[in-house]
Amino acid sequence: MRRFAFILHPLRFDDFARKFPFTRWLPERLVEGIFRHVPPLKVGHVTGVVSTTGETLEGWLIGLAMTPRVLLETPFARILPRLVAAGRLAEQLGAEIVGLGAFTKIAGDRGISVARALRIPVTTGNSYTTATAVAGALRGARRLGIPPEAAEVAVIGATGSIGAACCHLLARQVPALTLVARNRERLESFRDELHERYPSVALAVETDIARAVRRADVVIAVSSSPDAIVAPEDLKPGAVVCDVARPRNLSRVVTERRPDVLVIDGGVIEVPGEQADMGFDFGFPPRMVEACMAETMALALEGRLENFTLGPTVDPDRVLEIDRIAARHGFKMAGFRRFERAIPDEEIEAIRARRLRVDPSRSVAPVALSAPGLQ
Repeated sequence: MRRFAFILHPLRFDDFARKFPFTRWLPERLVEGIFRHVPPLKVGHVTGVVSTTGETLEGWLIGLAMTPRVLLETPFARILPRLVAAGRLAEQLGAEIVGLGAFTKIAGDRGISVARALRIPVTTGNSYTTATAVAGALRGARRLGIPPEAAEVAVIGATGSIGAACCHLLARQVPALTLVARNRERLESFRDELHERYPSVALAVETDIARAVRRADVVIAVSSSPDAIVAPEDLKPGAVVCDVARPRNLSRVVTERRPDVLVIDGGVIEVPGEQADMGFDFGFPPRMVEACMAETMALALEGRLENFTLGPTVDPDRVLEIDRIAARHGFKMAGFRRFERAIPDEEIEAIRARRLRVDPSRSVAPVALSAPGLQ
């Protein structure tokens, strides 16, 4: 049996109340201030995971009681000891590899210092997150009848680690790509890098999110902003938006006001093993986890006990590699989901019909959900 651990933290203030109900009656800042001093603790035990190869897996979920706001506002020198303490707890529990979830992988140097301080390897999970973001977004486009070879795609957060890797993969598959981020100088430098490697793709840079998404058929949102940053009125009719960011870059109001847009969760993975129990309420149905956690699990099952994804960049070749490893062990993308809930086929068909009413010239037969992922 292989063993892993995964470090997580509350994404929103109300996550505290799911574990500690009394906190719902207290001011947010007070609760954040109190819990930031709570040491890492075991919050879940993963059991029943069985690879298609026959290998079995168990794991532990280790909670760090710090919200994204606290993680972003606190100097890394004070965050690092907490992350190392969580990693050492993972070692004590018997984990062979540990993954960093959500903003724990954004803090500081993206896991490098944590890995140096531990005896077991560390991964951020960003490689598999990238794989599922691209595969999910393009699969959604195909489902609406938008072939990737005719799609204009915008990546919000293009100069971040996941965003940049998404751009590398997309530049091989789509004709037009808009890179969206705050810093124009970094955007232009990245555009030049992409143009040198993929001269056939039309590249644009944009610092204004609204302008970028208005013309995009497909939007991948991977910004590290702690707040929602995409407005409902800015999206193109019939667009597909894959929100990979945690916390989300889109709020529920987008789907409420735009029934002509397909918004899907990025990176939701079904774990192999009929009796698999994640030992924690992620808000997903049974056996579902985020891709970053699934990467840690797949590496453990494969026996790839190494620092697989670390630092400020994600290697596109590693993205393809973890996609193959995960598939070999039976991990697979969940059906289309939005805010942790399955999207009915009838709703997807209705969105497709609305898109075709706006642009009937783009009438391409949709493909089934079983379409392949990355190639």
